[in-house]
Amino acid sequence: MRNKILATTAMAAVAVLTLSACSGSGEEAPDTGSGELQIEVPDIPMLDKLGDNEDEVNIIAWSGFVEADWSDQFTADTGCTVNRRVAGTSDEMVQLMRTGDYDLVSASGDASLRLIAGGDVQPLNLDLIPSFGDDIVAGMKGQIYDTINGKSYGIPIGRGANILQYNSDAVAEEPTSWDVAWEKDSPYAGQVIAYDAPIYIADAAVYLMAHEPDLGIENPYALDEKQLAAAVDLLKQQNEIVSEYWSDPAAQITSFAGGTTVLGTSWEVLRKLTEDDKFKSVLPEEGSTGWSDAWMLAAEAKNPNCAYAWMDYASTPEVNGAIAMNFGMAPANAAFCETSDEAKAHCEYYNATNEEYFEKVWFWTTPIEQCIDGRTSEEATCTNFQQWTDAWLSIKG
Repeated sequence: MRNKILATTAMAAVAVLTLSACSGSGEEAPDTGSGELQIEVPDIPMLDKLGDNEDEVNIIAWSGFVEADWSDQFTADTGCTVNRRVAGTSDEMVQLMRTGDYDLVSASGDASLRLIAGGDVQPLNLDLIPSFGDDIVAGMKGQIYDTINGKSYGIPIGRGANILQYNSDAVAEEPTSWDVAWEKDSPYAGQVIAYDAPIYIADAAVYLMAHEPDLGIENPYALDEKQLAAAVDLLKQQNEIVSEYWSDPAAQITSFAGGTTVLGTSWEVLRKLTEDDKFKSVLPEEGSTGWSDAWMLAAEAKNPNCAYAWMDYASTPEVNGAIAMNFGMAPANAAFCETSDEAKAHCEYYNATNEEYFEKVWFWTTPIEQCIDGRTSEEATCTNFQQWTDAWLSIKG
């Protein structure tokens, strides 16, 4: 199980994105929900055509994404030996990609903009990836975290929501709001678990969007200094009722199973892994944050042909579905859901094709200085990832 955290210490290696808008201040803001964000990024050409496969492909991946069950068949089909490096955090992935030793990475939205802005990955020629077709769910195409200036930098793998999990033995009535996890008068104070990462600031912003609309938050990853301060205040308030923070999924499961925690932030797969009917989950009325992963190709990949072959192979219904089932997430290729009764049940559990469900989910996106919520004012500046990292340190003391 991966440990999808950003650094919770002041890591100097974390990149600070200070991107500026390409368009002038008087132009209409882009539709940031459909991959039309215009920012200045390194001009790296994409591959025009494929050549002969190399002998190998070097991949950085979350645990469970590249396994022998399907990578051995890929090698037999293509002649490309798969060399896998498992990473535990998004920061580790960014750092490893910058060594130049890897061709591909399974990046989450909290890393992808850093990689694009840093010139570490190249735009992708979708015509060279036949499996990226109509069966890829619409909600994972052309999103702001991996599609910039009209160019695709990522091939979707899977997605999930950060849901509210609770122990129904201790929480008799199903919660409908996140208030039980945020407000200081929560009846479960001292038994609340929270996610341990700077990106968790966005969870506070989602709550504030619903409960303090006067703050004017339109996107939880686009916070000006006043909005960030409000989110930090809420997180410090929550800190007083939190029993513990989690970044290791195993620790989260142990906290629930051992009774230390009765509710808090979780992933669908973590509730499932507890194997106890008393643990339930809900997507509250305010919505939530979430994560979406994509294959991204190194700007100077040594094995681009094998890398393209892998992205195509891993996007087929069978292989994409195997990855999704192995990790525990909604697959990107909806055709997988029709391959068997087991596949159908998996897709239903993870809301794979339920776009109405995911419309309530704000997928992780790296905070940058350009406000990605459509603000057009020349003076509009939002807080960046380094400021979020610094703020997170102050929250936890």
